[in-house]
Order: sequence, then structure tokens, then C-alpha cells
Amino acid sequence: MSYGLKRLNWIDQARGLAIFMVVYGHNFPSIEPYIYSVHVPLFFLISGIFQPAVVSSQKLIRRVKQLLIPYFFWATTLFLFWWTVGRKFGKSSTQDLSVVDNFMGIFYAQGGPEYMDWGIPMWFLPCILLVFLMHSGITRFFRGRFQSILVLILGVVGILWAKVTHIHLPWSIDVAMVALIFYHLGFALKNSLKEHPYTHKWWLIALLFGIHIKGFYFNPEKVDMYRSIYGSPLLFLISGSSGALAYILLFKKLGTLGFDKLFKPLIYMGQNTVVILATHLRALTLIKALLLVLLGWSVFEFTELQKFILAWVQIALLIPVIYLINRYAPILNGKNASR
Repeated sequence: MSYGLKRLNWIDQARGLAIFMVVYGHNFPSIEPYIYSVHVPLFFLISGIFQPAVVSSQKLIRRVKQLLIPYFFWATTLFLFWWTVGRKFGKSSTQDLSVVDNFMGIFYAQGGPEYMDWGIPMWFLPCILLVFLMHSGITRFFRGRFQSILVLILGVVGILWAKVTHIHLPWSIDVAMVALIFYHLGFALKNSLKEHPYTHKWWLIALLFGIHIKGFYFNPEKVDMYRSIYGSPLLFLISGSSGALAYILLFKKLGTLGFDKLFKPLIYMGQNTVVILATHLRALTLIKALLLVLLGWSVFEFTELQKFILAWVQIALLIPVIYLINRYAPILNGKNASR
């Protein structure tokens, strides 16, 4: 979603990489810990780039529609599929999961498979709406450095809440407070990222990647923002921020060298993240069903290469769904009807 601002290929490419990481990461590759260290921070930082400086009531209403309409549509659809079909097969069939709890999970949007076995990735949409609302309030009532100070305070509160209580708040409120740091960084740097000459320098990209990899390597615990697991919070914030910036600037640099055409699939994915987020696990369900019927597979243990290819197949299967949604109900992809 570009929120009414001019699309930039390098931003869509970075967003496309982030959503591919989501799909690929949910296939449990060996690099899953690395993916989790950067893909959600990348999403939040990119979203911050498109945060309006002044949020009018019209913009506020539009953003709520862009996020909540698709969330409740897809969450309800996924729940109904899980209730009627999904919970009778695979891992879900071995667990005594409550239908009532999973129905309530649509509205709570947190709590793990006990409440969102139908589609945990959907947590992101209500969470990013909260980040947008928090940031809009901060920029409305505070100026200059006070904005950054308040963002950091809220981030620390979110981290401490997870450390002290282990209570998952509705709509991932505590996660939203932490994500606000990445979001505000994108907001603060958006003009520099677009215009500053240093953003075209290889040495800066290499430096950011170096900081990112070191922060990831020395973090003692696998990061999982949905579950409020950060390991070393400082290393997580440093690694996530530097990694997100590094990928954005890398795509911008490659674009100046004329490599845009190589990343057209990422641009397409970056422009259709909501549908991919909502349906990629069901695409995997379809693939497994076909393997079961056609090849008789009952145990699905994929190699690392197969997991990577599988992610691309999942996305390819979603192309007709994306086409139909964009043509007849673009709001379900977080887009305005005029597009």
C-alpha cells in the first residue's frame, strides 16, 4: 500500500522481499531465525516512509478502511475454512483447539494457535493500524526531538511489558509500541532516503549490512515480534533497523544501475502484500493436498531447496486470486477502489 503517494519501484521491491520472506519463513527454512530478525522491521520501516506529516480525518478514515476491512474479511474467511475443513487435517487435527476461542481470536488478533490457528500472520494488520494511530497522535501533539523521545519511551514500555508480564495484549499493542521505533525511523528518514546522495554509496550499504549481520549474529535468541521475543532488545533494534535500511538502499542502488527489470516479481509482490499475507498458508494447504492426492505423500519433509521453490509456487498460485481481488474488490488488498 502506498497510501496515495507516488509509488517507487525500489520501495515496492523492498516490500516485495519482505512479503517473500514471510512466505518463505513460514516454510521453516534453516535461515528462518535470520528472516525473523529483519522482515517485520522492514515492513514497519517502509510503512513509516509513507506516513503523512499531517493526518486529516479523511486520511484517518481511509487508513482504517484500508486495514480493517481486509483484516476482518480475510480473518473471517480463514476462520470459516478452519472451522469447516482445516481443523480436521494436519497438525490441527491432533490438537484440542476451541472453536469459540478461535472465533474470539478474530477480534483479539493475538494469542498463538490457541486463538488464531486459522491464520496467525493476520496479526500484522491490526498491529500496523495501531502503529499508524500512535504515530499520528505523536506527530500531532509533539514536535522535533520530543517525537523521537516519546517513540523511544513507548518502545521501552513495550519491551518491558513483554519481559515482565508475558501477557499478549489485544491487537499486539505491546508489539506496536516496539514497532513504532522502526516506523518512526522510516518517517524521519524518508526525505533522506529519497534524495540524499549518500544513499547511492556502496560503502554505506555495506556498512549497514555489516551492522545488521553482526547484530543478528550476537543476539542470543531467535527474534519473533508476534510473540514479543526480542532476545537482546538493543541488538534486535540495531539489527532490524540497519537491515531494513540496507535492503531499501540496495534496491535503490540497483535501480540506478538499470536492474529494475530483474526485480519485477518483487514489485508485483510488494504491491499485493495483503492478499499474499492472508492466503499464502492456504496456498500451501492446496499444494499439500495435491501432493497427497496425486503422489500419495502423507509426510511432508521438504529439502531446503524445495522449501525455497515452494514459496514461489505458493505465490504463483495466488496470482489469479490477486487479479480477481484487484479487479472486483481492491479494498480487500488494502487498495482504494479507484485503482
